[in-house]
Amino acid sequence: MSDEEKVYKPVRRARIPFTPKIVIVVLVILFLVAAAASSFFVVDQREQAVVLRFGKYDRTVGPGLHARLPFGLERSHTVATQLVQTLTFGYRSTDTTGTGLAGARSYDDESVMLTGDLNIVDVEWIVQYRINDPYKWLFSVEEKEKTIRDISQSVMNALVGDLPILSVMTDLRTQIEVEAQQQMQAIFDGYDFGIEVVTVKLQNIVPPEGAVQDAFEDVNKAIQDMNKSINEGKEYYNTAIPEAQGEATRIVLEAEGYAAQRVNQAKGDVAVFDSMRASYEASPEVTATRLHLEAMEEVLSSEGGSITLVDPALDNFLPVRNLGGAKSRT
Repeated sequence: MSDEEKVYKPVRRARIPFTPKIVIVVLVILFLVAAAASSFFVVDQREQAVVLRFGKYDRTVGPGLHARLPFGLERSHTVATQLVQTLTFGYRSTDTTGTGLAGARSYDDESVMLTGDLNIVDVEWIVQYRINDPYKWLFSVEEKEKTIRDISQSVMNALVGDLPILSVMTDLRTQIEVEAQQQMQAIFDGYDFGIEVVTVKLQNIVPPEGAVQDAFEDVNKAIQDMNKSINEGKEYYNTAIPEAQGEATRIVLEAEGYAAQRVNQAKGDVAVFDSMRASYEASPEVTATRLHLEAMEEVLSSEGGSITLVDPALDNFLPVRNLGGAKSRT
């Protein structure tokens, strides 16, 4: 054999024999890998999973790693049970929270409704809910979001339709929110919806655009002015009333003190009179003379007094020296 024949002679490769045993081993390995891959699933911390066995409900599991029958014998459906979801009515927001009004698109067919006094009002609101029963959420209602929207619109229309427009726009907003949440929750529970209504919050409540809206803006301004005047009046009341009460208390205390003084003085005068009366009854002449002398002493001892005595015949005035030391004038 020449050298060229040795160089260009094709090399034969060894073939791996595919025996039935090797095929079976490979199939078993693939079966085990597929079984292992379909036998475990992970549930997130904010989720729960509903496990179906042969298409029938079997159990609900919480967060963590869980096992199931492989090859689709058991299937798991995860549901976000710790996430609060938000639906907006009357507008759709581009905000990540779904509640922002800036740049929102209006949906008048959801928000325009009739009030109890036959006025038209545009009411925008949000409903926040959380799934509390994954099984009911998955299998009780088919069109979930549409059903929530229909129920929410029905409840809100009924509440607004029983009230006058001014009450809806002003003082009964909180009452509407509370009653709407309660009524929605009762309906959802009746449908076995598996959700909990976290909150119902009214957003913009405005009358239709045009002359009606301008009139209501004037009304709102008047209400604000009224509240301002009321607050100013309350502030003045809270300042003036304590001052008046303090002044009244002072006057009453002074009057009570004066009354006590006069009563005590009167009691003292009565006691002195009773003492004099007892002395007079015991010795009338002596007591009368003593009282006369005491009266004269009081008169003559009065400071700056000028004493003039007149004789019985009224013929002349008699000068008498003042006991205080000053000369009297005739």
